[in-house]
Amino acid sequence: MAITSHGMRDRAQRQQRIVALLKGAQEPVTGSDLARWVGVTRQVVVHDVAVLRAAGAPILSTPRGYLWQPAEWNGFTAVLAVRHPPELTETELNILVDHGIHVQDVIVEHPIYGELRGTLRLASRRDVQLFLDQVRSSGAALLSNLTGGYHMHTVTAPDDTRLAEAVRALQQHGIEVFDD
Repeated sequence: MAITSHGMRDRAQRQQRIVALLKGAQEPVTGSDLARWVGVTRQVVVHDVAVLRAAGAPILSTPRGYLWQPAEWNGFTAVLAVRHPPELTETELNILVDHGIHVQDVIVEHPIYGELRGTLRLASRRDVQLFLDQVRSSGAALLSNLTGGYHMHTVTAPDDTRLAEAVRALQQHGIEVFDD
């Protein structure tokens, strides 16, 4: 089946519309919402996003939907290595965001697959709650369950002092924090 120039133009216009919607969004947008807004199926949106990413568009896939990657943070970036049981996940994440820290991802070192990383992009208690609601409703396991609670987060903070305060708070709540 040949693709007509009309079909390519429609696809390009749809992809431009997806980019515009993501750039204008203040929070992640689900594939279903994008599909409804551009008048196609969710699978078409998934394909369009893959094509856009391959072309260099900074589109992130988060647990809450697609996000146009914001400009880089001007603060302090670090990798925080921690260990705790699953029931302290909410405490851990809330402590971090309450200290003004953005939790970019979660990373585990799997003995077979090597590094596994999941995008989080959590910056507020609301973000944490939406993430945990999705974990509960999906029945999915946390990545840290694969490694006995050991995991890492790439975090960004206004400065290293704020991060040090958050580390002390984590430790006070029984969350182990490891030095590099």
